Amino acid sequence: MAAFLAAIPAVTLAADISVSPADVALQEVISRAAPGDTLVLSSGDYRGPIVIDKPLALVGRPGAAITGSGEGSVITIASPGVTVRGLSVTGSGRNLSMRDSGIYATEEATGAVIEDNTVTDNMSGIYLYGAADSIARNNRVIGLRSGRMSEAGSGITIWNAPGAKVIGNDVSFGRDGIASTASKNNVFSGNRFSDLRFAIHYMYTNDSEISDNVSTGNSVGYAIMFSKRLKIVGNVSNGDRDHGLLLNAANSSEIHGNTVIGRMQPIDRWLSAGQQTGEHGMPKTEVADVALEGGARLGPEKCVFMYNANRNRFADNHFENCAIGIHFTAGSEGNRMSGNAFINNRNQVKYVGTRFLDWSFENRGNYWSDNPAFDLDGDGIADNPYRPNDLIDQVLWTSPQAKVLMTSPAVQVIRWAQAQFPALLPGGVVDSHPLMAPINEKKARP
Repeated sequence: MAAFLAAIPAVTLAADISVSPADVALQEVISRAAPGDTLVLSSGDYRGPIVIDKPLALVGRPGAAITGSGEGSVITIASPGVTVRGLSVTGSGRNLSMRDSGIYATEEATGAVIEDNTVTDNMSGIYLYGAADSIARNNRVIGLRSGRMSEAGSGITIWNAPGAKVIGNDVSFGRDGIASTASKNNVFSGNRFSDLRFAIHYMYTNDSEISDNVSTGNSVGYAIMFSKRLKIVGNVSNGDRDHGLLLNAANSSEIHGNTVIGRMQPIDRWLSAGQQTGEHGMPKTEVADVALEGGARLGPEKCVFMYNANRNRFADNHFENCAIGIHFTAGSEGNRMSGNAFINNRNQVKYVGTRFLDWSFENRGNYWSDNPAFDLDGDGIADNPYRPNDLIDQVLWTSPQAKVLMTSPAVQVIRWAQAQFPALLPGGVVDSHPLMAPINEKKARP
């Protein structure tokens, strides 16, 4: 019998362990805990940094805070099956190249759950570095409020973490809200972003979903680059500065039900070094070239900027009150446009090219607020095609100095002739089945 009992592996039951600031160092408590234990931290301040290298749950009561030493990451997760919940986390190092973070999940942190935390004043907030199938949920992340945005870390960073999800977080300050690189099969949904460079910065992240996020007052809402087969659905960009949605080499994606709304904004937002940023080779715009209205300027400059973005499906999106509704350039091919609403943009479309592009699909086009159309048969489709641009527009875009001739009789004659004889029109965007009313107008307004 003794030999039989000795052959049975010992079984350790998971325990809930209460921890207070008066106890031994938190790292020592973690070292003594058994896999599967839950460490419940009572209100108070705990000293970091700490490393969780076994499956544990670290749960904070209201008022529980972990403060780092100003070097490295405050909490490092280095084991599968770890949960970090309900804590205030601050005090990381300031080394961006070393990925100093409030909560750092390593490649070993498969299935990590990071939720309901307040992560403030760290170089990076939450960093999922190869932590496959992890989740960052319902956290409040406030990044660095001083210094250059480009020298700060992002609120939530994902690097090569397939299956990771970022859901329901509130992110402000720092560089980007969510920065994703070299990953796949991710879901970024229901997050809120403000006071950032990019709300979501997407690089080489395929087969993923960006849905129901809200970006307010950032430089760019959603910067989607070098990625494919995405679902970009139900997102809002409200009063961002440069672009609501930027697609650079983003291909074969579904983009529908999104809303971009422009606002008049203080000109101070554009006066950094006298230029807008030129991230990733995007064109720069001199502030001196921008028309001001009472010390304010309309933003975003572009509701949508498409740069070498191909084979995407745009449907039922709402683009309103931007300087340019959509700027379409750099050989973007095979995109389908239907059901979108372009409302009160100063220029609905900017396309410099000689090809004809029909922005309708299966006899359904888009709504254009400046289209003086008739619908005599009452089918909801305008009786005549809509052309957002003419030859004069293209001349002005390629030679801006020509704007001094805008009121000349010669220009007016050219525009009249093009309206009377469509064959004189150059290549460009044409909507052969423009809609008489926008789709889901009430739903589109934030």
